[in-house]
Amino acid sequence: MPAKRESDLSALQTEILEAVATGSAFARVADTLCQRAETLAPSAICTIAAIDAEGLIHPVAGPSLPESYGVALDGSAIGPEVGSCGTAAYFGVPVEVTDIATDIRWKDYGDLALPLGLKACWSSPIKSPEGRVVGTFAFYYREPRGPSEMERQLVATCVHLCSIAMERAEVSRRLRHLAYHDQLTGLSNRYAFEEEFTEKMTAPASRFGLLLLDMDNLKQVNDSMGHSVGDGLIREVGRRLAAVSAGACVYRLGGDEFAVLCPDCKDADSLAVLAERLMSQMDAPYECDGNTIVPQVTIGGVLSNTDGASADELRQNADLALYHAKHTARGGFIHFHPGLRTSIQCRTEQTAMLGKALDEGRVFAHFQPVVCIRRARIVGVEALARIRTDEGEIISAGSFAMGLTDSKNAFRLASCMVEQIAAAMRGWIDEGLELRHVALNLSTIDFQRGDLEQRLRAAFDKYNVPLRYLQIEVTENVLMDQNVANQVARLRAQGMQVALDDFGTGFASLSHLKDFPLDYIKIDKSFVDSLLTDIACGAIVEALISMAHKMQIGIIAEGIETAEQAERLLEIGCPLGQGYHYFRPVDGETITTLLRSLDGKAPADATGTEPLRNSA
Repeated sequence: MPAKRESDLSALQTEILEAVATGSAFARVADTLCQRAETLAPSAICTIAAIDAEGLIHPVAGPSLPESYGVALDGSAIGPEVGSCGTAAYFGVPVEVTDIATDIRWKDYGDLALPLGLKACWSSPIKSPEGRVVGTFAFYYREPRGPSEMERQLVATCVHLCSIAMERAEVSRRLRHLAYHDQLTGLSNRYAFEEEFTEKMTAPASRFGLLLLDMDNLKQVNDSMGHSVGDGLIREVGRRLAAVSAGACVYRLGGDEFAVLCPDCKDADSLAVLAERLMSQMDAPYECDGNTIVPQVTIGGVLSNTDGASADELRQNADLALYHAKHTARGGFIHFHPGLRTSIQCRTEQTAMLGKALDEGRVFAHFQPVVCIRRARIVGVEALARIRTDEGEIISAGSFAMGLTDSKNAFRLASCMVEQIAAAMRGWIDEGLELRHVALNLSTIDFQRGDLEQRLRAAFDKYNVPLRYLQIEVTENVLMDQNVANQVARLRAQGMQVALDDFGTGFASLSHLKDFPLDYIKIDKSFVDSLLTDIACGAIVEALISMAHKMQIGIIAEGIETAEQAERLLEIGCPLGQGYHYFRPVDGETITTLLRSLDGKAPADATGTEPLRNSA
């Protein structure tokens, strides 16, 4: 090889390898390589194309040809008669066509090349280290001919350099994919989200929606069914979210949290519609390793043009909306509004207040009697949590209800109340005071640990109190959880009574009552309040009482405040009630005194037994 040619090829190789080493994009490297090759072979027109995994041609560089030529070839499938490049890629060997006008391999493509004055084409396959054809390097000529010896040497060097550059580009692509995609779901990850979110926030006049989603009950799935099932559930939720594209991009931020950037959501209505579509995607059961799970997500959302002036503020407000939704609308959607900050601050304060009171032993039970309306006799009591402040003031449950959204607080409070209930019941039994039951309200959180039955039994065994004296109160929404319903059935089998609290205010269907294990239904106070003034309300209460009698389920009316309400309830067949007309909640010592002095019988008007501030 002449010294000049060797020097030129060496310089070409050095320039291209340096560009590859410094991370230049493959398109730029390919364009430079074509230009340098054309300088060394002035009568040749150089092109480089990539071949994808499906065998489709994608022109990458061809600086001396019009852009329309590459556009026309883009997406063509390789084959035995697809010009020089398509044929070379198909067979994996160089293809020399010395006359495009007459060669059969160009019969379908000659009309593209000949009008440009291209008469011949020599194409060589570019292969990966594994031997797969990943591209082609071609020389076109403006006269019918084949390559010269010098051009063969030049092309050999160029094909080798292309192979190195394309392999480096593929490695970079894989690394970028790993860096920007979640390995479990295949969705874009937190890094990709942060880049896209920042870019959208800095774009002029950008308007878009952001939804943050959190999977519900993933920990319970992991704990009860194993992490492999939990991982499968995450993948399934990701797949379902991605299926509702609507121009949106879905990201997995980590754990059970996802984000959706919604460029087409310009107002609150469109954001809510998309959120509803995403939630409805979870309706179908998911089957995994013999387990059937119905996924559920909770969503918080914001709009860039109304809910935050900066990227940090908008993201923070989306987090606040999701946080609020998780505690007040699990399985639903909440759009951020400024009032959430006050609500969340209140929840934080109440959580801290309840936690501190539990630490210091300032949480105790008050008891509100349940009365036989006909005989005006106390037959049971409902236990209600109270906090005594450092100043001695008694705080009712409504003042720290938000603190119970903290699962640790809820667990500790239930344990504290069960202990006090069992101890009080032991004392009443020892004195021979007649009492059918002590009722305790439980939430979904109380059932989530899975050890509720053992905790209740241990507390009552400690004081040697039969479990039949304990009545568990749950709301409709709590009982709708099948896992909770199963636990309730087991508690009932241990002798405990089960009451459905606040009946009529949730979302359960009447038809579900036949499937739920119940001993009592408690008519919500809102119905009793309107019993005498609202015809429809009165009809509903009457129908509920009749239905309960026919189903042989006990019924208790809550919130009775007047003698007229009590009389009407008695007329329509309600046997039991509680409310200020009879007693307000009182502490353990006071309720014991009442039971002793009245022998369980309620006075005609006992509303003054406790100050109003201590009411439930």
